[in-house]
Order: sequence, then structure tokens, then C-alpha cells
Amino acid sequence: MTDRVTTILSGRRERLERVLGHPLAAPDFGQAGPLPERVRSFLREEAEDLYWNELEWEHITDEEALEAGPLTELAFPGFLAFIRGLLLTEVMPDALAPASPRPGVVEDVLRFLTGRVVELQDQVGSSDEADADRMRSEADMTSRLIDLVLYRFHGLSPEDVERAEAARAG
Repeated sequence: MTDRVTTILSGRRERLERVLGHPLAAPDFGQAGPLPERVRSFLREEAEDLYWNELEWEHITDEEALEAGPLTELAFPGFLAFIRGLLLTEVMPDALAPASPRPGVVEDVLRFLTGRVVELQDQVGSSDEADADRMRSEADMTSRLIDLVLYRFHGLSPEDVERAEAARAG
């Protein structure tokens, strides 16, 4: 599955580059310093827990459900805020700690999300119709979440995001 995850994630980035007409900027996060594996693992697990909790809440409440499907941006607010925090490069002057971006953790989270989409796609065919519908919905939301994280990770401008969204919808 790792090869499929890498292929899908690379394909997403290549699609964005084609739509935007330029290479994606490599994130410039300065010198955050190496992150001990136990800390990296902890941060990745926290992101995964947020994903599972917010996904389950959406299943329970259908709060963000529309006719075309759930609004991923509203179904995963804590998750997306956590990602923004992992990519934070500036803090207020009176902050007690400096900005300490963790792009490696975000890359790990992108691999987790992509792996989840692969899992769901593989399971759809062997499920009854109700479960298959739920899995397709989860796969769509998670796929959309990948795009939203990529936009933040590569620092896309609002204009670039608008172009990417227009291409995705069309």
C-alpha cells in the first residue's frame, strides 16, 4: 500500500502544479531543528485522533451534510487548526515560545490520510450498499482533506486555491 500512497500523493501534487502552471513551492520553514521520533509520533497520533473524532462526530450528527455531501472544511475544524499550528512560522511578539513548524509531521499526516483513502476504496467493493455509501462518503471527505492540507503545506495563495478548487470542481 505504501507505493500506492506515494503515487497518489505525488499525483495530487503534480495535478496542482499543472492547474497552477508552476511548481509547488517547497515549504520554507527555517531551522525548526530535528524532532525526536517520540515527539513526531505523538504529534502524528494527535492529528490522527482529531481526524477520527471529527469524522465520528460528523457521522453522529450529519451537521455539515449537504445534498452534494458534507463540507469537509466545517466537518474537520480542529484537525485543520492543528495542521495550521504544525505549520506556524510566526507568533505574536509576546508569545512565550518561538514558532516551531513541523512540516515532517504534516507530511506524515498526509501519508496517513492518503492511506485511509486507499483503505476505503479497497473496502467499498466488499461491503453491503449502506456501508459502501458510508465508505464512499468518508473517502470523498478524506480526499478533500488531503487537498486542504496540501494547500496549507505548500502555502498556496487564495488565488491559487481558488484556481485549484475551480479545476477540482470542473
